[in-house]
Amino acid sequence: MEIETLDVVAVGAHPDDIEITCGGTLAMLVKQGYRVGIIDLTDGEPTPHCPAPEVRIAEAQRAANLLGVHKRVILDLPNRRLFDTFEARVKLATEFRRYRPRVVIGFGDKTPTASPDHWQAMQITDAAVFYSRLTKWDDQFSGLAPHTIARQLYFGLPFDLGRPQHTVNEFFVDISQTLEQKLAAIKCYETQFAQKPDILKRVSESAVVAGMAAGFGAAESFCHTKAIGTSDLMGLLFGLSGVQTHAESVSRK
Repeated sequence: MEIETLDVVAVGAHPDDIEITCGGTLAMLVKQGYRVGIIDLTDGEPTPHCPAPEVRIAEAQRAANLLGVHKRVILDLPNRRLFDTFEARVKLATEFRRYRPRVVIGFGDKTPTASPDHWQAMQITDAAVFYSRLTKWDDQFSGLAPHTIARQLYFGLPFDLGRPQHTVNEFFVDISQTLEQKLAAIKCYETQFAQKPDILKRVSESAVVAGMAAGFGAAESFCHTKAIGTSDLMGLLFGLSGVQTHAESVSRK
């Protein structure tokens, strides 16, 4: 099977999850020269205002094109009935073995009042990251060789700022340059958001609030699955491109 490697893969339960949670970051990664992919576990259908799955899939592809991502895969797992099963884990791990990302990003918690598929997606993704690296099991993954994913990150819904993972191993990515790209990608989902005209305002304002925490004009927040450490304190504080504190940002104004 032909291998098309990606640097970063973001996993969502439905088309539009990724655009809402980390679309700005994916667009920034593309601008920085990285190869980026999206995997949707389901096609997100049925929903009240979408006439057919093909319509939602076309919206998803338009959104991916706006973000500049290199690959979008929509798996055939069932919307509304998404569960953490062995079959779902293997299906996603097969994609990880195929595209061999260095970083996987996915849901990091339950999303009360939103789809329970999000929580199941987190568990499927966690398991698939583990399954991806297991040896002596290639027959389960279309003969694809094991692949170890170096880093795993969690995201949450941007307007759910009170969730617990916002206090553990959290960091922020500056999306000031790509916020409009993110909003344009979300706007592609006319079947989902034409009846919710405030969605773009809520996402935009949430990005601005997140940006204030790190001194950026707009940001998306993530949590690393493990504590982030360094043996080079000054390199971490001053040597990484784009790193700044809120105090430094204020002092420049």
